[in-house]
Parts: sequence; structure tokens; C-alpha cells
Amino acid sequence: MQLQTSNSAAYSVRCQSVSKRYVKNTLFEKNNVAALEDVSFDVNHGEIFGIIGPDGAGKTTLFRILTTLILADSGTVKIEGKDAVKDFKAIRNEVGYMPGRFSLYQDLTVEENLDVFAKVFKTTIRENYHLIEDIYKQIEPFKNRRAGKLSGGMKQKLALCCALIHKPTVLFLDEPTTGVDPVSRKELWEMLKRLKEQNITILVSTPYMDEAGLCDRIALIQNGRFLKINTPQNIVNQFPYVLWSVKSDNMSKLLTDLRELSCVKSCFAFGVSHHVTFRNDNWQFSDVKNQLSQLGHSAIEIEKTTATIEDCFMELTLDAE
Repeated sequence: MQLQTSNSAAYSVRCQSVSKRYVKNTLFEKNNVAALEDVSFDVNHGEIFGIIGPDGAGKTTLFRILTTLILADSGTVKIEGKDAVKDFKAIRNEVGYMPGRFSLYQDLTVEENLDVFAKVFKTTIRENYHLIEDIYKQIEPFKNRRAGKLSGGMKQKLALCCALIHKPTVLFLDEPTTGVDPVSRKELWEMLKRLKEQNITILVSTPYMDEAGLCDRIALIQNGRFLKINTPQNIVNQFPYVLWSVKSDNMSKLLTDLRELSCVKSCFAFGVSHHVTFRNDNWQFSDVKNQLSQLGHSAIEIEKTTATIEDCFMELTLDAE
């Protein structure tokens, strides 16, 4: 069963030139800290749109603005064509929001939590059960258990059920897989794909770069700014440098030594190797290997590799500095 949206808006979400600053008090002074700087993007109907970035990048602030919980200092936000300031009450009936921190009633049972959220939105569990059925079946054996006693993965599934119970057209999930085991992470993404099939627009934030490929499009965010918006594959395809994988017998020292070489543009640790880009194409394989040998390295391996979203993010961050 697909959700039908009566709104004729061109986009599910439209965010234009949104900025937000906070005053941070220290012992000696007040600092004006930018949480978001001139953020603009659109999200299509029925799309899974990922916002990818590290902690403190501005993801949660953005989600709180999009869900009308806080006001932006400047810029405009429209959800299904409705203005986030003028029409905030109507928007709250159309969106589902799952915050990063578990925020349900710890002392209520699974079933009681779900019933409370259904009543808040003047609906019932039975009326919209088709939306949560796949998810709820996994936590139904624990329906009489208090929410505070659930595992991390079960808490996330309950929170997702509560966010869906009023049949939202747009779903906001703030780091839903943080602190969740790998199996639960995989299950949650499979649930999101099924929700997309019901024409629900999904915005999901995550610090995990490997989850980017599960989204239709992504925005890479750092220090409150969007670095790039595109499909995951297009972002990888647009990586502007030849990327090299470098190893030696002393990986910790290798990272420092590579960064000291004049021909190296960037060098980042990446799993069992270091990913390196060079300033130009004039560098010589033998020269780099000889320099590393003179610095005490052995078992040196240098080979071309394929860029990932994480490589793209690191280069975009470096270029933005």
C-alpha cells in the first residue's frame, strides 16, 4: 500500500540559504559558533537522501530546523510545500522524526509507548499497522517489556515505529544506526528501502561513510557547510585525482613520513593502507620508494586504488580549508 500525497509541491523538502549560529559561553568570553552556514538543497518525493558527516558537523541542528523544533537565523525551509515557520503545526502532522538519542518513555512498555504516540496524533495502532508491521513483528515478543530495558537495536526499531505510526509523508532519522550492532544496522536499512516503496521520503543522517551507498543521493557536510550533493556513484566518479594505496612495515611512521614528502598532496590512513594523492603527475615511483627506504621503511607497496566516499569527503574537506 503506497502513501498518496495530496501536495503538489515540486519537492518533499526544500532548504534555501539556511544558517544557524549558537552563542557558546566559556570562562572568559562568549563565542558565536556557526552550526550551519548557507545550506541549500532539495529532496525529491520518495527519495532516500543521506546527510553524511562527522559528529559536530551540523546534522542534528539541520534536522531540528527541518522538523520545526528550532528556528533558523536566516533562510527558508519548506516541507511538502509548507513553510516551516508559518505552517509548523501542519508540518508536524506530516513528518516523522527519530532523534539520535533514544527519547521515548523508558518506564512505559513497548506497546504503551506506541499507543501514546498514536493517541498524540489522533490515530490508532490498528489504523496504520500496515506501515509498521514488518518492524513491529520483530519487537512484538517484547511488547510488555519496558522501553528502557530493550537492547540498542530494539530501541531503534521501537523509535522508528513511533515515528511512523501517524503515517508521515516525510521521515527524518538522525543517526539511526549509531551504537547499533551490524545486524541491526543492516535490518534498519532494509526497512528503509521498504518504506521508500510506500512513497515515503526519507532523510537520514549518519557519520558512517559506508552507508552513503545505500542512499539515492547524499550531501557531504562538514563544519556546517555542504561540501557536495550528488548520487554516491557520481561523487566517486568525480574524484579529481589518481589515488594510490601505500604500505610498509611501519604504518604509523609511514603516515608521518608520506605527509612530509614534497610531492604528496594528501595522505590519510585507510584500513590496512594509506591513501595518497600527489601534487602532479611528475613524481617518480622509484623516487618515492627510495625516499621511503632512506627513512627506514621496508616491504614498501605502492599501487593504484579506487576512491571511496570517504576518500572524496577527506579531499573535499582538505580543499575547503
